[in-house]
Formats: sequence, C-alpha cells, structure tokens
Amino acid sequence: MPLTKDFKETIKARAECDPEFRAGLFREAIEAMLSDDLDTGKVLLRDYVNATVGFEALAQDMDKDPKSLMRMLSAKGNPRADNLLAMVSRLKQREGMALSMVPDTEFRA
Repeated sequence: MPLTKDFKETIKARAECDPEFRAGLFREAIEAMLSDDLDTGKVLLRDYVNATVGFEALAQDMDKDPKSLMRMLSAKGNPRADNLLAMVSRLKQREGMALSMVPDTEFRA
C-alpha cells in the first residue's frame, strides 16, 4: 500500500524538528538491513532520505543520478552493496552519527 501524502508530510515535519526521531528512523533502517530484512530497510531508508536531505542533494553528494538512488530503494530495487554502503556512509556523515554494534547478550566462553 503506498503512503499517503499526509503521512509523508508528517514524517518530514517530525524529522525536521526532532533529531532523535530522525536518528531513530536511520538506525531502524540500518538494523533492518543487518537483520536480513532488506525490503523493510529500504523502505525506512527511503523515508529517511525523503524526510531529510532528499534524493537530489544526496545524489549530488554521491555524484550519482537521483533516479538511480530512488530505484535502489524502490520495492523492486536491488542495490549493489558498494552503492548501498556509500549511501549509508554519506547519510551517516550528514546526520553526524556514529553507528556501532552492541551485542544483545554478553558472550561467555
């Protein structure tokens, strides 16, 4: 089901005024991808890009065609790892975030 314009505008408005929400949306996208749920990760990352930097500015940062980036995150998109990781890296820099892996449980030998 496609998102409504009102929903997209609500996400954008919240992302503009709430840095924690913006960072949470980005983290959720990355966590979904790392949990082998690429489809959900792409949807969340697309929402994040639309609500923050936009595909035009991101494409300029990456020296890519904006439509190519949009296709990568579309439902049928199949992004190459190098392109997807370059996108994540640029977005992480723009957001001023550091991502780290924290284990769910303590490892004991």
